[in-house]
Amino acid sequence: MNDQPTDSRSQDLRVLGWNPFFKEHFQQLNIPDTVPARVISESKDLFQVQGAFGVFSAEIAGKMRYLLEADSLYPAVGDWVAVKPLAGENKAVIQSVLPRKSKFSRQAAGERTAEQIVAANIDTVFIVSGLDGGRSFNLRRIERYLTLAWSSGAAPVMVLNKADVCPGVEKFILEVEAIAPGVPVHAVSAWERTGLEALAPYLSEGSAVAFLGSSGVGKSALINALLGQEKQQTGEVRPDDRMGRHTTTRRELMLVPSGGMVIDTPGMRQIQMWAGEDDLQGAFADIEMLARECRYADCGHSGEPGCAVRAAMEQGELHPARLASYRKLGNEINYLAAREMQSARQYEKQKWKPIAKLVKEIKRSESD
Repeated sequence: MNDQPTDSRSQDLRVLGWNPFFKEHFQQLNIPDTVPARVISESKDLFQVQGAFGVFSAEIAGKMRYLLEADSLYPAVGDWVAVKPLAGENKAVIQSVLPRKSKFSRQAAGERTAEQIVAANIDTVFIVSGLDGGRSFNLRRIERYLTLAWSSGAAPVMVLNKADVCPGVEKFILEVEAIAPGVPVHAVSAWERTGLEALAPYLSEGSAVAFLGSSGVGKSALINALLGQEKQQTGEVRPDDRMGRHTTTRRELMLVPSGGMVIDTPGMRQIQMWAGEDDLQGAFADIEMLARECRYADCGHSGEPGCAVRAAMEQGELHPARLASYRKLGNEINYLAAREMQSARQYEKQKWKPIAKLVKEIKRSESD
């Protein structure tokens, strides 16, 4: 369980991000004896919530669990929930999840096509990449994270960590800016505590920042630097590919002393997409803009006459690898949409199967 002590500031819900949007929806729920709280950690259906009462452990109410049909409706770190505190105990029961302003999702692991919410109600996504060599810095992987970030509804920010061991930082900044137009890019060093002042504006009171990135890029070290203490465990990286161990095993929301909140997430070696076609417009705005100049509206950018995208690539204005990444992600998103539709049909079929069987039995008994 999270051993984070109760912050005295938590008595003011605004520090946790409480605002008129959540207040209005909480009042509309009108569930007796409930108070608002924010989910600050999650581990195997066990939660910790924080509110004006402090920090309580919590479980989902039985009635709520029965009514939930989709994983995406379960509480996630960052969610605001209506809870009933248990008298005389530091425990509470979650009765309902308030509507979300934003959510970061990915496809759940396994064969079933389902949405897994990594964090909810986040304002900014720090996409962390390492500058220490190996696979820590990968433009194609960054594009995948950017697509997921744009789909969340939060604002993406690129954070290039370990600048202290990189002699040519400016080169990497320019490379990221080329594939992420309009996205802020900051080079920092969690180890030397340099460049962190550039991240402060994103951590104003009540704002939440989620950290995303592969294992070994230094997400936990960055959070420790912002918290001013060794709150998160950090691990060594392998010298051969600079990839690290999974030092973060659960999602957790923490208050930053100077203001705002941070949400650490376990490193993702395989980023399963959960996004829509519209989300490509944010991560690949340059290609989308070029596509508007194509002769045909349904141009596939693979040899059609009058293709502005292919022309830009042939003239050296668009890197072939970026176009290949755009196509690959587009194909994944379309495949995901098809599988999701198929899963929905199968779910409906299974849901109505017992009812259809019961109807047949009733008709059979009536005819006897």
